[in-house]
Formats: sequence, structure tokens, C-alpha cells
Amino acid sequence: MAANVRTHEKYCLVTVVLPQKSRSMAKLLCYLLASIFVISASAQSIAPTDIGNYEEDVYFILSGEADKAISEGDYQTAVKRINEAIEHDPDNPTNVLLLSNLGILYNYLDQDSLALEALDRANLMAPSMTVVLVNRAKLRLKMGDDKEAYEDFGKVIARDSTNTEVLFYHGMMALYSGKQKEAQSDFRVLENIAPKGRETAIALSSLYSMTGRDAEAIPYLQELVEIDPQPEYYANLASCYIMIDHLSEASALLSEAMGKFPDDPELYLYRALLNKKRYLLKEAKEDAAKAVSLGADPRKVGQMMQKD
Repeated sequence: MAANVRTHEKYCLVTVVLPQKSRSMAKLLCYLLASIFVISASAQSIAPTDIGNYEEDVYFILSGEADKAISEGDYQTAVKRINEAIEHDPDNPTNVLLLSNLGILYNYLDQDSLALEALDRANLMAPSMTVVLVNRAKLRLKMGDDKEAYEDFGKVIARDSTNTEVLFYHGMMALYSGKQKEAQSDFRVLENIAPKGRETAIALSSLYSMTGRDAEAIPYLQELVEIDPQPEYYANLASCYIMIDHLSEASALLSEAMGKFPDDPELYLYRALLNKKRYLLKEAKEDAAKAVSLGADPRKVGQMMQKD
């Protein structure tokens, strides 16, 4: 998977670390940088008799002011200036870029209905523009419109089968929807394009661990722990070790992880499962209780501890 405004948690395994708002902002700015406008002249330097140039420059001045507002973190002003530019010249073909950016800004401001309206308008202007489809798919995913998001991601793949980010999202959604063949197809292409990519490691570790192929998931989870040591990755790797009875490896890994993340509930839960597997029932019970005290779902903990 991954993405982005925050990605829909439903399609993120415990191995997927959700982006924080700062990461969303970085991605937002990357998209916006793709359509920065250069102000060709100041308002004062435009000759009043040159009406054509004046009209053009007003449009680009407003667009440039929107870009400046974005760089300063003033997103409300950026939205206002973009809307003014579009209203000033509604037939300008460049409006598709402004509308795409407007959708991103509304999305970031949590005005999702306005974001969707802007991206729908952009899509009507340029149905084949993949950046608009990607932005709309992510928005729909955020809004819980899973079917429509999946369709938009599919449209992007039909136009650009090498888009690794979209292959990740589309494949993860397919995997969690029970479409294993579709997920495998996406992930196979993803692996061919980016065999050492982080998204590839997340995708394949998710596929293999969810389909009972824990041994095959381990190399990808080891890679994730190495390049981005997060508690989610440690927990999933420990789970795979436990499932294939590599208990010593699971114990060493959990000790390392708990030294780094002493308050993570998932790590205590998997150590509880490890202790249960070793018939250390008292320790298992204590770790399970600790996991709950740190925020783990008591029902989930109870169900996992009851499994053989």
C-alpha cells in the first residue's frame, strides 16, 4: 500500500505505519509544486491598454498568490485565490491543475465534500489525467467510499501500469476485500518494478502472512525492521516466527523491540502468545493483562489467547 492525506486504516496491516499529518503535508506540497505558476508581471507594470495581457496576468497573479499562501501555510487564503482565478477565467485549460490542487487543499482542511466536488470537476475537464484520479481515489478512501476508490485506482493502472503507489493501494484493497488473485497480480508488477521498495515489502509481507505463508513473509518483514524499525513491523515479524515455531528468534526479536518501544501493547500481546507457546502460562497471563492496560482491545487479546 501505502497513502496522502491519512490513508484509510482498514487497508493497513499492522505492518503499515500510517503517515502523520506532517507527512501528508509533504505529499501535498509535492503535488502542488507540480503546478507552480510564475507571475509574468506585477499588477503595476501591466499597460492599461493591453487588455489581453492584463486579463492573462490577473489569472497568473492570483495563481501565484495561491502558491505563496501555500508556502506560508495559509491554506484558506490559497483556496480563496484559486477560486478567484478560476472565476476570473473559467475557460482556461490550466484550471484542471488548479482544481486538482484545490481538491488537495480542501482535503487537508477536512472539507471533504468540497474536495470531492473540485476533483470531480477536474476529472470532467481531463478524464485521463492520472494525478486527478489518484487524488480522488485517496479522498474517496478517506471518506470510506471503498468501491469508488478501488475503481479510480484501477483506472490509473489501466493508463499507467507502472505507478507503484497506485499498485500498492489497489493491491492492498484487493487483498482486504478477498480478491487474492487481483492482489497478487498488482504485487507481482510492483515487485518487478521496485523489488527493494518499502511498499513492496509491506505488500508482500501482508499477502504472505494473511494467506498462511508466514515463512515467506519473514524476509520482507526483516527488511522492514531494518529500514524502518517500527513496533508494528516487529510485532508482525514476531508473529510469523511464533507461527512457524521459531521461538528463540521471536524471543530475541521481542526483547529488542520492547527495549525500543516499552509501552507498545502489540509487543506485549505477542510476548504473551510466545509465553503461552512455551507453557509459561503465568507470564503469558501477565503480558496479556499488560497489553490491555496499554490500550489493546480486550476482546482481541482474549480471542488470540484462546487460540491453540
